[in-house]
Amino acid sequence: MIKVIQSISRLLTSHSSAFVIAAAIAAWCFPMLFTWVRGDVSSLILGFIMLTMGLTLTHADFRILFSRPLDVLVGACAQYSLMPLLAFALSRLFSLDPYLSIGIILVGCCPGGVSSNIMSYLCRGDVAFSVGMTTASTLLAPLMTPLLVWWLADARIEVDALGMFRGILLITILPVAAGFLLNYLWGSKGRFCEIRQAMPGLSVVGLALIVGSVVTQVRPQLEANGAGLLLLMLSVVFVHNSLGYLAGYQVGRICGFETPKRRTLSIEVGMQNAGMATVLASTYFAGPEQLAVAPQAVLCVVPCAISCAYHSISGTLLAGLFVRYDHYRDGKTAAR
Repeated sequence: MIKVIQSISRLLTSHSSAFVIAAAIAAWCFPMLFTWVRGDVSSLILGFIMLTMGLTLTHADFRILFSRPLDVLVGACAQYSLMPLLAFALSRLFSLDPYLSIGIILVGCCPGGVSSNIMSYLCRGDVAFSVGMTTASTLLAPLMTPLLVWWLADARIEVDALGMFRGILLITILPVAAGFLLNYLWGSKGRFCEIRQAMPGLSVVGLALIVGSVVTQVRPQLEANGAGLLLLMLSVVFVHNSLGYLAGYQVGRICGFETPKRRTLSIEVGMQNAGMATVLASTYFAGPEQLAVAPQAVLCVVPCAISCAYHSISGTLLAGLFVRYDHYRDGKTAAR
């Protein structure tokens, strides 16, 4: 039975983008399927996703943080400067509604996405560097994300920075720490290893549930505003994500990183933990209290939901382009 579950997990992981998009379509057509994913349930699901990340961490991953401090520092600085500032600039360039602005800013201020490690592996990047960067940015998130959102958010929107700090601790740091502890205690046990291999697929299911929930919440706004709102936010997310990839790669070039490390930095900077952004938006900017005062506050989750699906798609495509370039280069070298 466990072998079947592992096979399903590998299938879901390798086709995570398609699964998340399918969940979004299902949520649009049958919203009642996802109405139960609200509030604390969304937080618990995100906590589980972060737990699965913690289950992948070992002593060696934390040694990376200390054995390659300069590399990780460059990555963390790029992560928490380029993406938030790009999000802020795009919110002004596209003259976004304050709530749409807070949504894309939230995405920009979140740590690197968990699936970035997989993308780094697929594109022949520096996987150890990727794990180190993801770990560092996640550990910094309780401090950096609330501060950056508070600094960049529209003055008309109240930012509960302290509440976000506590929330990120509960839904990211504690689950990651718990996962690492479990891995430390039972990582060498055969049965535990088998269960751990099934976890990535379950985290994909969790992400799909979060995206589906958000689609049901924003559906009335999207229907009211027509295709214009969807196209606008797709454009903003596309530009934000693409510039993140380009900027991350260029930072690696400027710092003299080798090609595998540049690719990893590109993916780590460009891919954000949009699932976290979605939960934070739903909890701190589009919760029941905020919606009672300003129903349009639900708009803040639109950029987050779109980013959830789009980052997985673009990361997969970018990894494929890197590999295709390698094949092309190797072919030209062999022809000579």
